Amino acid sequence: MTPTATRTDSAYDVVLIGGGVMSATMGALLKLLQPDWSIGLFGRLDDVATESSNAWNNAGTGHAALCELNYTPERADGSIDISKAIDVNEAFQVSRQFWAHLVESGVIASPRDFLNPIPHMSFVWGADNCDFLRRRHDALKDHPLFAGMRFSTDPAQLRQWMPLVMEGRGAGTPLAATWSAAGTDVNFGALTHLLIGFLSRQAGFDLKLAHAVEDLRRDASGLWRIAVRDLAGGRDLSVAARFVFIGAGGGALPLLQKTGIPEAKGIAGFPVSGQFLRCTNPELAARHHAKVYGKASVGAPPMSVPHLDTRVIEGRTGLLFGPYAGFSTKFLKQGSLWDLPKSIRMDNLGAMLAVARDNMPLTRYLIGQILQSNTARLAALRDFVPTARAEDWDLIVAGQRVQVIKSDAKRGGVLQFGTEIVTGAQGSVAALLGASPGASTAVPIMLTIIARCFPVEMARWTPRLKTMIPSFGAKVAGDAALCAHVRDWTMRVLELEG
Repeated sequence: MTPTATRTDSAYDVVLIGGGVMSATMGALLKLLQPDWSIGLFGRLDDVATESSNAWNNAGTGHAALCELNYTPERADGSIDISKAIDVNEAFQVSRQFWAHLVESGVIASPRDFLNPIPHMSFVWGADNCDFLRRRHDALKDHPLFAGMRFSTDPAQLRQWMPLVMEGRGAGTPLAATWSAAGTDVNFGALTHLLIGFLSRQAGFDLKLAHAVEDLRRDASGLWRIAVRDLAGGRDLSVAARFVFIGAGGGALPLLQKTGIPEAKGIAGFPVSGQFLRCTNPELAARHHAKVYGKASVGAPPMSVPHLDTRVIEGRTGLLFGPYAGFSTKFLKQGSLWDLPKSIRMDNLGAMLAVARDNMPLTRYLIGQILQSNTARLAALRDFVPTARAEDWDLIVAGQRVQVIKSDAKRGGVLQFGTEIVTGAQGSVAALLGASPGASTAVPIMLTIIARCFPVEMARWTPRLKTMIPSFGAKVAGDAALCAHVRDWTMRVLELEG
C-alpha cells in the first residue's frame, strides 16, 4: 500500500537521476526556462561524467550522419535511403544551436572548452563498397544539411585527407572516401562539467554526489517519493519531487522498472561492452586529423562500426580506434554483474528470448569479439593504419551500453539500437534508454521530453526556446534559408570550419 504521508528530508520541483550529459542538459534547459524551480541532481559516483559521458569512454563524434554509413542503408533497388541521415543531422543542428546560445550568453566561456572542428570521413575499399559510397555521396551532396561534402577515389587526394591511413597502403585495391569539414569532436565529459558548473551557480540547485537512488514510488498525491542512500554519510534519505528524469545511462532501466508505470512493462536491456585502442603518441596524432568511419562487419551492431578518430581532450590530441565489442552482464562500467539478471521480469522475459532467437548473427559476432586476440585487434587496426605498431597503442575499456529490447506483437521482441524515451504517470516521470546517437542529440531528446511532460508550461516557454534555438518548431532540412542561417550562426559562434 502506498503511504499518503512520509518523512521527507528534501523536496524539489525536479529530481534528475544520473550525473551524465543527459541529466546535465535537462537541468540546464529547465533552469533557463524556469529559474525559480528547485532541482536536485543525484549521482551514484563521486563525480559527474564518469560513466559513458567521460571523454575516453566514448568516441566523441558529433553524430551528424556525415560519416556514419549505417545511417544511409541501401534499398533493395540499389538506391540509398538518406531519411535517417537527415533526421540525425537535423537533431544535431538543434544541439549545436543550444550550445551556441550557451556560448553567446556567457554560460560557456569558450567553445574550445568542449568542442573542436574535426573533418568527418567515410572510408571504404573494394569495388562494390566504392560504388556504394559514390551513390551515397550523390544522394547527400545536394541536400543543404550536407553541403560541401566531397568524394574521391584519387589516392593523392586521399593521402591529403588522411595521410596516416594511406601510409604504407599497397596499390591495386580500389579505395574511396568522402570528406566533410562540418564534422566535430565533442568532449561530452567537459560539456557535462560546464553545464553542472552553470547549474551549481544558480539558486535552488542541489548537487548530491555519492547518493544512490534505490527506489521510487508515486504516492496518492501525485508526488514521487524517492529512497536515496547517502553512500558517504551512510544515511537513508527520503526525497520528494513533482517530476523525475531518469538519465542514468545503463542504470536507467532498473530504476524505470521500479517506478511501476505501465509504460515500463515489456522493456528489457541487452548490455554491450566496448573497448578502444588508444594512441597518445603526439607524433602519430599529429599525422591524422579526422574521424574516419568504415563499414560494419556482417552481424555487427551499428555501434560497432570501425572508426579511427582524432580526439582532443584537455588540450591534448590523441587517437582512438575501435570499438571492439564485448559482453558483460553489467549495465554500467562501474555496475554489478547482477544488473542483467536482476532486470529480468515476467513481462520482458518473452521479448528477451525472442531477441535471442532472432539475433544469432549478433551472438556469433559478440562471441568472436570476446575471443579476439591482441594480434587480431592489431590486424583490424591495420585496415585503417597499415603501419600501426602494437607499442604505440593501448587497450582501454569504453563506456557500457545497454541496447533496448521491446515487446513486439508479431516477433515477440525486437532489439533496438537507437535512443528510447519512456514517459508516464501523467508526464511526471521520464527515462532515457539506449545508445547512439545519444549524447550528440541530447538537446532535441530533452526538448521532446519537456514537450511531453510539461504541455501547459510549453506555451509560456516557447518564445524563450525560440531565442535559444532559432529553428525550434521548424525543420531546417526543409527550409534552405533557415538551414543556412543556423549553420552560419553556429559555425561562427562555435568557431567551426564548415
